[in-house]
Amino acid sequence: MSDMSAVWTQVSKALEEHGIDFRIGMGGDRALADCTVMCLAGDMRTTVAEMGRMSRDQVVMVRIDEDTKNALDDWVETGAVKSRSQAAALFMREGIKVRSGELEQLREALDDFGQAKQRLEERARQVIGDIPDTDATS
Repeated sequence: MSDMSAVWTQVSKALEEHGIDFRIGMGGDRALADCTVMCLAGDMRTTVAEMGRMSRDQVVMVRIDEDTKNALDDWVETGAVKSRSQAAALFMREGIKVRSGELEQLREALDDFGQAKQRLEERARQVIGDIPDTDATS
């Protein structure tokens, strides 16, 4: 725990050096208390480099609002990415990294669900016998 305390002290000092006092939100200011502090890498060079080495052969269609489209266009305009598609892929990848903890919890829940479903099917076979393949009858 002392290691985390030392890390937190370093983070708070670094924030204060940039004029950010996170303790304001802890003193009862409701608007600031609802904020989330996340630690992210300083740049996206690693992600961009990784994407350059991988094939992007999976197509996903999404509908976005105009502000998001404009933001993607801005990234293209800077030359940091070659297309809206690449910009969208970059930010999806970064978002997945940021939310990896929650995604892992969901994966664990899906695994639990799959195991429970398998146990249910096994129990149904014991009670009823072989369960007909529903895809074969449709």
